[in-house]
Amino acid sequence: MLLVTGITGHTGRYFLKELINHKYQGLIRCIVRDTSDTSMLDNSVLNIEKVVGDIRDEAFLAEVTKDVSTIVHIVNIRHTLKVLNAALANNVKRVICVHTTGIFSKFRIASEEYKIIESKIKELLSNNDISVTILRPTMIYGDMHDKNMSRFIKMIDKLRIFPVVEHGKSLIQPVNARDLGKAYYDVLMTPTEKLKSEYILSGEKPITMLEAFKLISDNLNKKTYFISFPLGLGVFIAKTLKIITIGKIDYIEKVQRMSEDRNFSHEQATADFGYKPEPFEIGIAREIREYLKRM
Repeated sequence: MLLVTGITGHTGRYFLKELINHKYQGLIRCIVRDTSDTSMLDNSVLNIEKVVGDIRDEAFLAEVTKDVSTIVHIVNIRHTLKVLNAALANNVKRVICVHTTGIFSKFRIASEEYKIIESKIKELLSNNDISVTILRPTMIYGDMHDKNMSRFIKMIDKLRIFPVVEHGKSLIQPVNARDLGKAYYDVLMTPTEKLKSEYILSGEKPITMLEAFKLISDNLNKKTYFISFPLGLGVFIAKTLKIITIGKIDYIEKVQRMSEDRNFSHEQATADFGYKPEPFEIGIAREIREYLKRM
């Protein structure tokens, strides 16, 4: 039996589409919340068992991982240790975890927690016999449900003058959620002996932040003026905003990371399971068409 966490989430829905498109035959147990939109699950022709529960609940995880052979854990890196412990207790043979390239950030505020989690995972795996594959997407986009480009689209649509950190020269490599759904499926269907322990899932090629913003502006048919400001000023404003809102709005990490290159090669994923992400120009144009239809 396959167990999936996060299947009603952003990239999880595209993974579900791949399972549907390929007519996956096995039983799929899906962890959902009582507030989740499960219409895609309900309308699929797959053999699906929905289980409502809280992934933070260790007793729930111990129960839901029984009779499971493989887990695709999409929902959040912060829950991976609990998922792995439950998997080990129930002799699950294989776990595919979706983590993040944020672990490579030079800013401690962005990477420290991930490094601690993965260090504990490594220690746990050193004493146990279980196959674990970690997938690391870069900045995820793809539709108006994403938390990255969709926000920039709305901002650029409304602002004629748009601020960019350090001339917007830092590199990013946005990856479409559709490509991630395909990658999760392809990894699932690839024998473990042919896989490495981890893969980076990045977009087709690196682009600068400014190039991405100009593409958005062009697709919106807007005339946008991009004004550069230093990183230090941006961090100061973010810190001030955090203080004023008593911590409710915290963009410090986001501002800091806009100044660092976030481009990573997906060469190994291409070699091992044929990963081939679509160009950003195509994906962002589709997302903006979706945005404009909603207006």
